[in-house]
Amino acid sequence: MPQLLKVQNFTVSADGYGAGEDQTLERPFGHADPRDLMAWVLATASFPGRAGPGGTRGLDDSLVRDFHHGIGAEIMGRNKFGPQRGPWTDHAWQGWWGDEPPFRTPVFVLTHHLRPSFSLGATTFHFVDGTPAEVLDQARGAAGGRDVRLGGGAQTVRAFLDADLVDTLHVAVAPLELRSGTRLWESPDELDDRFHHDVVPSPSGVVHHLFWRR
Repeated sequence: MPQLLKVQNFTVSADGYGAGEDQTLERPFGHADPRDLMAWVLATASFPGRAGPGGTRGLDDSLVRDFHHGIGAEIMGRNKFGPQRGPWTDHAWQGWWGDEPPFRTPVFVLTHHLRPSFSLGATTFHFVDGTPAEVLDQARGAAGGRDVRLGGGAQTVRAFLDADLVDTLHVAVAPLELRSGTRLWESPDELDDRFHHDVVPSPSGVVHHLFWRR
């Protein structure tokens, strides 16, 4: 079986933005409120951070529950890892996720400013500089025959789409507008020349767009 490059549960606003402007340590999504943008994930029974029983079932929950299935490595952009820009000045910063990041696989962080790899729990972060194809080759080599997830942000997903490397793409469109930030698309229909495309509204208010290669 081929190793797929998959985008899973990536959420954008109705006007196509995956995050807002002015990212800081305290605001990883910039001016966007993640409680609004990611409300459909947070409400599900399978959300990993849920403190107690309950939560929604159905399509949203199924997509959240499937997030880690068959994934052997992740690729992310530097701004998903942290808010720093330019050369690293503090190697003590180890990401937004604390001592037990949720990935539990090798993670390849795209950056022009390299730093040593490190492990937290079952996750190892590698900092790499290369073309999308070169980094995907590294991730596939580390994935143990399993698929690779492309985690974001929007500019990183767009770069791999533009390089024609993405095999499947799931984007949830939230019912809010950000008006600025990092944008995935003007319209989801712009991918229809390369992908089959299903559109599935959810009772939560998001609309799931599911793409797979033609």
